[in-house]
Amino acid sequence: MSDKFFFKGRKTPKPKHESFGYNTKRASKLGTSDNPLNLVVNSEARKAEIEALLSSHELTANIEINPEAKENTLELDGVLNKPQTTRFDKKPNRNEPCPCGSGNKFKKCCG
Repeated sequence: MSDKFFFKGRKTPKPKHESFGYNTKRASKLGTSDNPLNLVVNSEARKAEIEALLSSHELTANIEINPEAKENTLELDGVLNKPQTTRFDKKPNRNEPCPCGSGNKFKKCCG
C-alpha cells in the first residue's frame, strides 16, 4: 500500500543550504594580516613611500626590495582603485510632469 495517504511530512529531510549559518568558506579580504599584499619595489625610497600609503589606508603588505626586478604594485593599485557602480537616473512615469520644465505630462512631451 502506498504511504502517500498516511505519511505526513517529507520522506527526505530538507537539505541545509550553503547560506545557512556562519560562512566558513569565504576568502579573507586582501590587505589584512591574514592575507597581506605581496609587493616588489626597486629602492628603499619607494618602499618608504608605499609604507606611508599603506599606513594611511590601514593595509598590510609584504614588501620585497629587488633592484633588478620590475616593480610590481598591481595588488595595491587594485585595492586602492576599486571600480564604482554606475547609477542611472530614474526615468519618470508616463503621468508625472516632464523633467524638461514644460509643465506637460511626460507622455505628451518627451515620452
